[in-house]
Amino acid sequence: MNYEELVNNNAGKMIGELLTALRAKANIDIRFDYSDTEQWSVVSMHTDEDNEISLRVHADKSTLYFGYYDEDDDFLEIIKVLTPEEVNLVPKGLKKAMDKVLADEEGMRFPASLMSK
Repeated sequence: MNYEELVNNNAGKMIGELLTALRAKANIDIRFDYSDTEQWSVVSMHTDEDNEISLRVHADKSTLYFGYYDEDDDFLEIIKVLTPEEVNLVPKGLKKAMDKVLADEEGMRFPASLMSK
C-alpha cells in the first residue's frame, strides 16, 4: 500500500494515532497557518520514519495532512478532505480550541486534559 492509499483508505485510523499522541502530552500546541487565500488551525505529530501527520481545521472543511520524504529525499504532501464521520472522531474540546485559533488567527497551547471535554 502506498502513502496515498494509506491516507485515503485509513484516515480514521491516522486521526486516532494523532489523537493518541496528543493525549500523551501535557499540552498540545495548536498553530495558526495560512497560504495565499486559505487559513487553518493545525495540530501535528511526527513519526519515527520522519513523516508528519496533521489535522487542519479550515473555515469550511477539515483536512488530514500527511507529509513524507520519497526515495529521492523530496518532501511530498497528501491532503485529504475529511468526511463528517471522520470529523466526528475529533474530540469536541479540541475542535473548539482549534476553531478559536482559526478565528483569532493566533496559536495557543492547550492542556491535553481538556481535549475530550
